[in-house]
Amino acid sequence: MSDKSKISTESYKGVRDFYPEDLFVQNYIFNNWKKTVESFGYLQYDSSILESSELYKAKSGEEIVNEQTYTFLDRGDREVTLRPEMTPTVARMVAARERELSFPLRWYSIPNLFRYEKPQRGRLREHWQLNVDLFGVDSSLGDVEIITVAYQIMKNFGAKDEDFQIKINDRKLIKKLYEKFSLSEDISYKLSKAIDKKDKMSSASFEIAVSELIGEKSAEFISLLESHSKLLDFIGDNEITQELAGTIEKLMSLGVKNIYFDPTLMRGFDYYTGVVFEVFDTDPKNNRSVFGGGRYDDLMDIFGARKVPSVGFGAGDVTAKDFLETHNLLPEYKTEIQLYICTVSDEYKTNAMTLGQKLRETGARVSVDLTGKKLGDQIKNADRQKVPYIICIGEDEAKSGEYTLKNLDSGQEKKVKLEEIASNLS
Repeated sequence: MSDKSKISTESYKGVRDFYPEDLFVQNYIFNNWKKTVESFGYLQYDSSILESSELYKAKSGEEIVNEQTYTFLDRGDREVTLRPEMTPTVARMVAARERELSFPLRWYSIPNLFRYEKPQRGRLREHWQLNVDLFGVDSSLGDVEIITVAYQIMKNFGAKDEDFQIKINDRKLIKKLYEKFSLSEDISYKLSKAIDKKDKMSSASFEIAVSELIGEKSAEFISLLESHSKLLDFIGDNEITQELAGTIEKLMSLGVKNIYFDPTLMRGFDYYTGVVFEVFDTDPKNNRSVFGGGRYDDLMDIFGARKVPSVGFGAGDVTAKDFLETHNLLPEYKTEIQLYICTVSDEYKTNAMTLGQKLRETGARVSVDLTGKKLGDQIKNADRQKVPYIICIGEDEAKSGEYTLKNLDSGQEKKVKLEEIASNLS
């Protein structure tokens, strides 16, 4: 085969290979997610990565469907999409059995998701995402619980309150603002999309975008958006503002002190109906959204099911890793292998394999060197793999059944018999 015909070793653009050190970090993130949400009583579910494209056309938003999905026709001419998000899927699953399920439901999953977009920091074409959803609680207490779960995830990663902010808004509040300006449904929809992209635009570009939609009212509209007090005075005291204020008060009473009202926070998906929130990194080196979510009470409508109040969030593994790296919170790599067994010569490989098998029966994680390399090279290999303990087998060990257990970090050695090895692998 000529050099030109060799297949590239590069992975597909926008996806990742996970070598053991990379998977160690991902598993650390996953384990923290699982531990945290399960402490709140959430149960794990899962589904296929394949969904009918109709599901996303109905509720996710035109940009997601038309520009960002991997969509194709299967052999039966059905239009299929690799899921770009999990919320429509879990809504479908709940709608399918809503008469059998016992509400409220606390569910979570860690699916891999696919979006065809330009790879950049914090955003790839494939990622894994923690999805946490609470079904069947229509009061603001559901919003409070979900945001508290999000806060606790960050704290369990070791983050301090000053490392991140939780921004909160209510789409009903913005809808009320649109009504005050007598905006049509079409203009309101387009204006929401512009507001959602506000942080990615210059002030001048945003002003132009708003002006093109609402004309001479744009200056007043932007002024209200940029002043919390002006906005709340303009809208007036009502059930929406009272409920949002109550939600913030409850969160603060639960220890979530770094929560802030942000009227420009919209979230991109069309299905949000009430409270929306995002966790933001405050470090200038990574000043961006880490993850977010909100309330989506009407999503079951597309399945003809009864209304089920729902609130949840999605947290991606890419932005989680970026946050941990930025704040020096990533754990030091440790191999899962506890013991590496070396041999003085090839004739003792069977002894080594027998010892390894007996130790595995006790629950130990053991790797046996089968290379036949010099003893020193075997030990170097164990050290490179960051295995904490080694045992080397030669004539004396094979005859006596007594071994020298060495800690490669400290250099300490200890004479042990078979039944003592496992208890010393700490």
